[in-house]
Amino acid sequence: MDTFTFASASEVKTSVSVKVGRLEGYEKALAYSTLLRQPELRHRGSNLSPTSELYVTAQVFADSKPLTVHAQTPYKTFKTARAWNEWLRLPIDYALLPLNAQLAITVWDLSPAGNQGARGHHIPFGGTTISLFDDDGTLRKGRQKCRLWRHKQADAFSDSTTPWAPSTKRRRRSQEDKQLFADDKHSQRAAELERLQGLLKKHEMGELSEHKWLDQMVFRQIERMERANIRDDSKIHAQPPRHTDIDGHSQDDSAIFYLYIEFPRFDHPVVFTDHEYPPPPVSSARLRTAPGSDVRLKPPPEIHVGPGIDQKKPAYGDANAPHLIRIYDPEVGFYDNPAEIKHRSLVRNQRIGMLDRHLKPNPKTRDQLNHILSYGPTTDLSAEERDKVFKFRHYLTRDKRALTKLIKSTSWNDSNEVRQVIQLLPKWEEIDIDDALELLGPSFDNKEVRTYAVDRLRKAGDQELLLYLLQLVQALKFEPEVKSNANFDQYDSSLASFLIARSAANILLGNYLHWYLMVELDESSNDAQGATFKKLYARVSYDFMQELEKTSEGQDRRKILLRQGEFITVLSQLSDDARNKSLDRTRKVEKLKKALMDPKNDLVKIDPPLPLPLDPDVQIVGAVPDNVNIFKSTLSPLLLHFRTTTGDIYPFIFKVGDNLRQDQLVIQIITLMDQLLLKENLNLQLSPYRILATGALAGAVQFVSSSPLSAILGSAKYNNSILGYLREQNPDGSAPMGVRKEVMDTYVKSLAGYCVITYLLGVGDRHMDNLLLAPDGHFFHADFGYILGRDPKPLAPSMRLSAEMIDGLGGSPDRNPSNPDSRFNEFKQYCFTAFTTLRRSSNLILNLFALMQDANIPDIKLAGDQAVKKVEERFCLQLSEEEAITFFDNLISRSFEAWGPVLIDGIHDFMQRIKA
Repeated sequence: MDTFTFASASEVKTSVSVKVGRLEGYEKALAYSTLLRQPELRHRGSNLSPTSELYVTAQVFADSKPLTVHAQTPYKTFKTARAWNEWLRLPIDYALLPLNAQLAITVWDLSPAGNQGARGHHIPFGGTTISLFDDDGTLRKGRQKCRLWRHKQADAFSDSTTPWAPSTKRRRRSQEDKQLFADDKHSQRAAELERLQGLLKKHEMGELSEHKWLDQMVFRQIERMERANIRDDSKIHAQPPRHTDIDGHSQDDSAIFYLYIEFPRFDHPVVFTDHEYPPPPVSSARLRTAPGSDVRLKPPPEIHVGPGIDQKKPAYGDANAPHLIRIYDPEVGFYDNPAEIKHRSLVRNQRIGMLDRHLKPNPKTRDQLNHILSYGPTTDLSAEERDKVFKFRHYLTRDKRALTKLIKSTSWNDSNEVRQVIQLLPKWEEIDIDDALELLGPSFDNKEVRTYAVDRLRKAGDQELLLYLLQLVQALKFEPEVKSNANFDQYDSSLASFLIARSAANILLGNYLHWYLMVELDESSNDAQGATFKKLYARVSYDFMQELEKTSEGQDRRKILLRQGEFITVLSQLSDDARNKSLDRTRKVEKLKKALMDPKNDLVKIDPPLPLPLDPDVQIVGAVPDNVNIFKSTLSPLLLHFRTTTGDIYPFIFKVGDNLRQDQLVIQIITLMDQLLLKENLNLQLSPYRILATGALAGAVQFVSSSPLSAILGSAKYNNSILGYLREQNPDGSAPMGVRKEVMDTYVKSLAGYCVITYLLGVGDRHMDNLLLAPDGHFFHADFGYILGRDPKPLAPSMRLSAEMIDGLGGSPDRNPSNPDSRFNEFKQYCFTAFTTLRRSSNLILNLFALMQDANIPDIKLAGDQAVKKVEERFCLQLSEEEAITFFDNLISRSFEAWGPVLIDGIHDFMQRIKA
């Protein structure tokens, strides 16, 4: 089937327009007897001159009702023909037009006497009504020839009396009549005129070549043929007078007039598409939900019929009974059923006395509660489970895992339940940090609950808080004041106050908080909800700066942040200059060196030293202009080197035009996972390089000296192998496989760590150019443009582990049993330990992703509500630890035995060689 491209009318945000062209027609002159009976007719403009002054009005109607006021052509004096050639713009967009929209066009004549139905001294010369959409629902375009109904105003009724193309009933003719009709000169002229008009439309569409001098001659000839054809039509259809005009006077049907109009042309056909609105609620009462909170519909109730009742038959077995009719009730799901409210209060045993506080579950119920507490943050509780948790809420205060389940089980529309839950918060066992982050998520908007979560965060150290700072900044979007669009002039948020106070006291937290806020305030951000959020973050940024002004040390830190802003602005300008396509790369590099040495940029010597925004622990004192480069890429990233106060050289990449927030998030999660593994005394030698987004489409990336696997495997110097590269860089004849032991250990551990982490995050586009190896054995990944299982290439495996990487371990014992020094089994053990360790912290990682759902991260935004579930699926939480190890063992086997990635790598290398 051929592809067909069209546009939706609901997306055309353009005013309805029509071009009024010319009026063509013919009518007999009035008889003297008519003028004697009606002397006022001699004063009408159309009776005085065949080119009298007329004007045209156009108005949009639907369902016989006007949708807009009318638009009118200017008054013009005609010489030889009535031609306006004026565009009229109506005050309504195409996106708002209904399918039955019609355009009522009336031509007005001068009548000094005036009459009933006249507009002042003007009466209708004629009217026509044309639908804006054809029978197929496609918007009309181009030239249209509209029949003008003499002495009538366009009515635009659903069954209009002034149609633009009246239907004519053709009488049946015999074969002889058809032959006579075909020989008729008028019919032949009409057929020729129809053919020319078809060619004229093709000419307007640009399908025919243009010859201006010849086209003008043809256009004039077509106009003459149209006038002649109209004159012939009037003679053929001439009939005795049989109708009256608006004055009650008889008129002649031989008068035929046509108005030529033109509609705008679009690149594609515009098809009508209606907007589907949800069913309106029966009651106009306001929904009993918190301001700004999402309305969550309740599932339909389960129906249990009694014994002996056949629910398939309409009246319980009576075949003669009428069928039961199901009626849709829009209020179901929005309002609580009074019977359900009473049932919930009875089941939950809402008492305040001593009996309720000392209520304890039996062994069976205790097991059920433990099972409920093992649920992850994405699992919804059933009604029975919510009732059970709330009933034993006092008993559960000793279990820190139960608080989030109780919050989910509470009916926040019930003031009695809310009061009891709030009173229990101070008595609860101290919750873990992952539960505190969950309580700050989008599902919880009670201010007391969020304040309790912030109090838990106050006990975390600065280094631990730094791991979650990116998510805590995003959690500000879920504050109750933000959801209700409150006035931010009096914004009072416990989370915002906490972040400001801690960041003002710590230079690292202050540095990153400042730049996280700057990204949210960037005007180039395409966030659909950015207007409200920008006001929020502008307020937080202002309060942060005011907090810094309170102390002399804070004032110095504020000056540092301002200097960092100037530093980033200069680098952004240099990056924009490097993207100039008029220069080759060599000249771009020379221009960059001169810009770095230019004193006005203050980059060669930075005094006093400036903490680098990418890594505030590093203080730079000046750039190294001779050591710069511009990468071969569409965005032309800059590779810069800066001297530090310790005498070292710190390299980093700066680019403009790329959204680095997704890469920043992945690196942050890798850093967190590394810390979780280190807590279990498992050092996998991970090397998460630093990434900082300084704007919506700009940022800096730490440069780590390394080589892509594609270059290593394609080099004869290293015998086209990873093991050859490690032997060349770190030779040791006495060590197994000829590589220094600590270097080999680093390769084994880092390969295992990144295999597990990239699998859990669903990192895609894993070709050999994105897999890097440092000379000291550190293996790591780069470029996280695809996560959560997305991949631009087909046949992508869940985890990238190629045969070449396994060969770097000494090969698989199954495929290479002759090598007793293979580290493959050790690699697998590291994978199993890392996978099971991170599974135990899955709630923390899932909650961090949940807080990023409105952070304008491309792949999270694309996945929507399923983003967290995609990560959760990869943890395989439904499996036991032994089953999880078996699963990951099979995953390793499938990964390095898959043939799809090998094929894709070959195609990728071929395309890279072509580009080079």
